[in-house]
Amino acid sequence: MSCFSVDPNFCPECGNVLPLPGVQDMVRCPRCSFSIPVSEFSGQEVKSTVVFNPVEQSTLSLEDEEDAELKGPVIDRRCSRCNKEGMIYHTRQMRSADEGQTVFFTCIHCRYQEKEDS
Repeated sequence: MSCFSVDPNFCPECGNVLPLPGVQDMVRCPRCSFSIPVSEFSGQEVKSTVVFNPVEQSTLSLEDEEDAELKGPVIDRRCSRCNKEGMIYHTRQMRSADEGQTVFFTCIHCRYQEKEDS
């Protein structure tokens, strides 16, 4: 008995996204032992939708000069100091060009700053 809703794009046993049907006659879940015949996908149409947040909600821009560093996109990241949701980020290339950039996060509530090398 499955605990997941029946959607042919997802495994009914573990909920994992099923791979696209290929040349084999069965589609196998890469996470568990579930398999489904390719014929189950016959005539299906795949559609996707991207929903963007309004600009007003996705950026924070403070007019004060002392708050000039608090400009940029607000993301759902919890501050490790005040434990509140909402941080602004910006990136810089601090290391050599063949390495990832450094991401700087600033809490919009307490201004605590964190950095993450990606």
